[in-house]
Amino acid sequence: MGKRIAFIGGGNMASAIIGGLIRQGFSAADIDVVEPWDEARARLAKDFGLSPQAEAGAFLAGADLIVWAVKPQTFKEAAAAVRAHNQNALHLSVAAGITSASIAQWLGSERIIRTMPNTPALIGKGITALYARPAVTQADKDWANEVIATTGATVWLTAEAQLDAVTAISGSGPAYMFYFMEAMTDAGARMGLEREQAYQLAVATFIGAGELARASTEPPETLRAKVTSKGGTTYAAITSMDESGVKDLFAKALFAAHQRAGELGAEFGKA
Repeated sequence: MGKRIAFIGGGNMASAIIGGLIRQGFSAADIDVVEPWDEARARLAKDFGLSPQAEAGAFLAGADLIVWAVKPQTFKEAAAAVRAHNQNALHLSVAAGITSASIAQWLGSERIIRTMPNTPALIGKGITALYARPAVTQADKDWANEVIATTGATVWLTAEAQLDAVTAISGSGPAYMFYFMEAMTDAGARMGLEREQAYQLAVATFIGAGELARASTEPPETLRAKVTSKGGTTYAAITSMDESGVKDLFAKALFAAHQRAGELGAEFGKA
């Protein structure tokens, strides 16, 4: 990649991207991190050989790309500190809800790409949706894609509003999977399995079903139907869920996440 990258925030998502970059041969010497927490800085130094700084400074002037891995509620304050040192970089945000218009105003730049990754990025199995403002060049997009692709798959969006839906589906999505794993593990234990056995079965089933769906050209309803013989065990389970309105309740939960993503932008993204 041959350029210098700075991360504002050194938490899990920043660590996922940094780890992916280093695995792909990017030099740790070309990575700067601003991270206020002592423990987080110590971890970044230990895990990646970095020299993180507690606050923004003149060293940021050399960054060609700045990755914003901060909480939505701290973005505006952090942007003010960074803007004093660099107004020429390409900016890549992983903060939920904060619009590119707010980021552009805070930073005095139109070279803004918003993204929504998810936590499987920590093991290189994530999926990230990206949206670029009109001023972002194709070369900028290609570079951003190269950086984010170190953590998994990428999907480019044509409308920024779609990012709230991505947040609800894949950004928050791993938590839904873990939630169902919890339920399957609890039920398995109540049925007489060892808890660890039930958990192992639940995890393997999610992984296997996901891989089967990815390898297949058939829609999920067809894949489900193939497992659901009328009068059988799967049929009993699906019928029970349908009678309880599980699909509608799950959709309601997704829309709640979608609404909250928009609220975050309105609450913390005011210019």
